[in-house]
Amino acid sequence: MGDTLTKPEAPIAKEHYFSLSFVLSRVLNSGVIMSIEKNDHELKGLEKAIAKLTNTQYVSLLNSFTGAVHGAFWGQDIGYGSSARLEHAGEQERKFAKWLGIQLTTDPYAEIAYSAIAVDGHNLHRLEQEARSSAGQAPVLVLDFTGLGFGPVAAIATNDELVWKKAERLKIFGAFDLQTMWTQEESEPELQPAVQFNYRLSPLVAACVKISLLRRKPA
Repeated sequence: MGDTLTKPEAPIAKEHYFSLSFVLSRVLNSGVIMSIEKNDHELKGLEKAIAKLTNTQYVSLLNSFTGAVHGAFWGQDIGYGSSARLEHAGEQERKFAKWLGIQLTTDPYAEIAYSAIAVDGHNLHRLEQEARSSAGQAPVLVLDFTGLGFGPVAAIATNDELVWKKAERLKIFGAFDLQTMWTQEESEPELQPAVQFNYRLSPLVAACVKISLLRRKPA
């Protein structure tokens, strides 16, 4: 006989600390849509919530974990031909680093490029503790919120303004482009040019994650 099919585990269990139905009803009733200009407050609200939670100054939101990894690398000028050290890198990270042309190293004297936390219903309530334990390990913290069940969403948190600016430049219709798209003038001439990717996060998904963070019961 073949293998028995089993139902996959739900990403969010009923007993986990916030009501999914409440989150979705609040977001849908708010009229949040994909408009970048009208609903930018949802993105900014999530950025502020993450900054407070991680005790960092700058947060960049991206629509995938690999996008956040890319932002963490690019923000530190780690690109093609560079080497980087990661702790407990998963297969996805190793493959993506290889695609970017970045050689992963185990040199104990090399600084860790970033630390990462995968957030889901099981650790949402102790996120502050995990963020504090990761503080100081690396200049950038990558948070993957995909496990909450609202779709691919991640963020980088850092106290380095230049890292944040460079990560923002990777996104199509990033903040700098919205400010300068009509004048065609460079707003940040000190930044290196970068190829842009479709890493911009939907305000709808941002609103869902933001409410989830605000509604959780911290340990």
